[in-house]
Amino acid sequence: MSEHQLKDALDALKQTGVRITPQRHAILEFLVGSMTHPTADDIYKALEGKFPNMSVATVYNNLRVFREVGLVKELTYGDASSRFDFVTSDHYHCICESCGKIVDFHYPGLDEVEALAAHVTGFKVSHHRMEIYGKCAECDKKETH
Repeated sequence: MSEHQLKDALDALKQTGVRITPQRHAILEFLVGSMTHPTADDIYKALEGKFPNMSVATVYNNLRVFREVGLVKELTYGDASSRFDFVTSDHYHCICESCGKIVDFHYPGLDEVEALAAHVTGFKVSHHRMEIYGKCAECDKKETH
C-alpha cells in the first residue's frame, strides 16, 4: 500500500472539511491497500475486530462521503453488491462471471473513444466506462478439472 496515496486521500478529506475519525482512517487505509474492489460488507468484516462498535451502516455512510469527495468509485455490475474502488487513475475492469472477481487493467488508447464519440454524435462527453467479462484463471481451472 502506498502511504503517499493514503496521506493524499486524508489531506483531500481534510480540505473538504470532513473530520478524520479512526473509522474513516481505517476504511480509507483498507481501500487504498485493497486490490479486490471490496464490498461494504467485505470492509466491515475486515475491520470489525478492530472496531467492534462499528456497523455496516457506518461503513456505507463513510463510503458515500468518500464517493462524494471523489476518492472512491462505486462499481455496480448486475445485481451483485456494489464494490468500491479507490480512485488512482482512469482504468478499466475485467469481471469474472463465475466468482465476481474484478481486476484492473489500463489501456491508454481508449481515451480516444471519448473524442471520437463526441465528434461523431455531437455529444459533450463527460466520461465512459468499459467492462470486460469472462472467467478468471482460478474459476477456469476449477471447471476444467
